[in-house]
Amino acid sequence: MHRESNIRKLNPQQPDSEIILEAARIIHRGGVVVFPTTGLYGLAADAGNRKAVERVFSVKKRPSAKPLLILIPDRLNLRNVVSHIPEVAERLMDAFWPGGLTLIFHAHSSVLPELTAGTGKIGVRLPAHPVSRLLVAAVGRPITATSANIYSHGGCSCIDHLESAVADAVDMVLDAGLLEGGTGSSVLDVTRTPPVLLREGAVSRVRIAAISGGLVMEVS
Repeated sequence: MHRESNIRKLNPQQPDSEIILEAARIIHRGGVVVFPTTGLYGLAADAGNRKAVERVFSVKKRPSAKPLLILIPDRLNLRNVVSHIPEVAERLMDAFWPGGLTLIFHAHSSVLPELTAGTGKIGVRLPAHPVSRLLVAAVGRPITATSANIYSHGGCSCIDHLESAVADAVDMVLDAGLLEGGTGSSVLDVTRTPPVLLREGAVSRVRIAAISGGLVMEVS
């Protein structure tokens, strides 16, 4: 990995507030930061800045037809990015947020179409990792949270395994040590009845079904 000067090491339980603020200032300026989520490292950019979002797609070499999920600083902020919050979503958020469940909602009209890939839907999560929670709070508005890897490659749970092409293309790397790994968050589409489980990850289908009333259907 190159550009060692861009790496900031953090205690994951007691992150240095100055480093968090430095990263937030970079994001405010349209930069891209590698940061820890619970399972994998992600790419953070201002979700309301079109050029910053385009940079994320470029760093990942991600097709524009693939949407990006976002993190929000608190549940109140959800109403700024979605047009409707179903009752089942409220129950799921009560049970699993902050945590590893991404919910797919109908996007608010203000959400960049690049984030939704033209679907009119946006994936949203309230993060649990202390660093990601502090980072999105310091930014004060939604940030992207796609995994920090080249598209179709595996995500990384350790900065030593961050691909050089990614490390060289971002403005800062927040190294919080070894993460849990795995497949990332579970992804559930609550715009449909019953809700559709698009990916089973950190939160199991069984747990989701128990809260949603057993109405979860999995997509083949």
